[in-house]
Amino acid sequence: MPPRRVVLPLLLAVLVVCPFVLNPYLVFVISVVFIYTILALGLNLLLGFAGQFAFANAAFFGIGAYATALLKIHLGVSFWLGLPLGGLITAAIGVVVGLPALRLSGLYLAMATLAFAQLFQWLLIHWPSFTFGAGGIKVSHPGFGPSPFGYETNVYFLCLGVAVLAVFATWNIVRSRVGRAFVAIRDSEVAAQALGIDPARYKTVAFALSAFYAGIAGGLHSVLLNYVAPEGYSLFQMVIHFAMVVVGGLGSVTGSVLGAALMTALPEVLRTFKSAQEIAFGAILMLCIIFLPDGLYGVIRRRLAGWRETLHRAPAGPASAPAPAVVTPDAHP
Repeated sequence: MPPRRVVLPLLLAVLVVCPFVLNPYLVFVISVVFIYTILALGLNLLLGFAGQFAFANAAFFGIGAYATALLKIHLGVSFWLGLPLGGLITAAIGVVVGLPALRLSGLYLAMATLAFAQLFQWLLIHWPSFTFGAGGIKVSHPGFGPSPFGYETNVYFLCLGVAVLAVFATWNIVRSRVGRAFVAIRDSEVAAQALGIDPARYKTVAFALSAFYAGIAGGLHSVLLNYVAPEGYSLFQMVIHFAMVVVGGLGSVTGSVLGAALMTALPEVLRTFKSAQEIAFGAILMLCIIFLPDGLYGVIRRRLAGWRETLHRAPAGPASAPAPAVVTPDAHP
């Protein structure tokens, strides 16, 4: 298979052409793939790299969507300012939600964040004076200036651009000191502390980054659908998010993209069998856990050496020098 430096530009070129050759339905589905890619990247930073088992991602997704919409309704803030503000608001809430992670871990952290997610959905329904209740909110179209394209095409390119930035940013984060600290904490907090890493600081950073990604994805989702409602951020949404990172591959940027694409396409394929969607999701999760514990990225890592993800660039040296050890995000001591 060709290396990444060849495949990725070609893939990007194909995605740029898609809205001009595909029907509006497929353009919409691919836009959802971009949004879920951003979500999966954020969740993988928290779960796959930092090892924090949290169930608040669907709530962060909803907070970003509602923040973007409510800033426009209550304060008259434009979408172009509301989108980053929504991400920052979600990140701030993510820091608060992440505080229990400083003392809790494993199942206890999962239960605490699940309680927060359920509380958030309860507030959306029972605070109608602010959130407009169970009826949801109609989101107005943002302006795209002198763009010659239609609204759906403009939103498509917006989602594509943000997704590309998110992939690039995540790739650089995991290869930085922050990413290496996440992996060290995931593997052993005691060993990480012995190396001078502050677990409390980096856990907080992981929650903030994950929440920011989810908040940006939520804001994009709100303008794609032109509507937000409490049922869009239910527990089943959290199941979809977890399925994306588990099926794609925990601790992998490539796996996040693959998982988002597969888990977005699956409900569309099973749309005529809506009652079977939950069964299909459960079956895929079970099969991946049993037969592909490393997800789809595990297959790529074993078969395509050039596509392996490392936590640092190999230092340049003389040709006769021995090759340095390659550290991958999923390498355990």
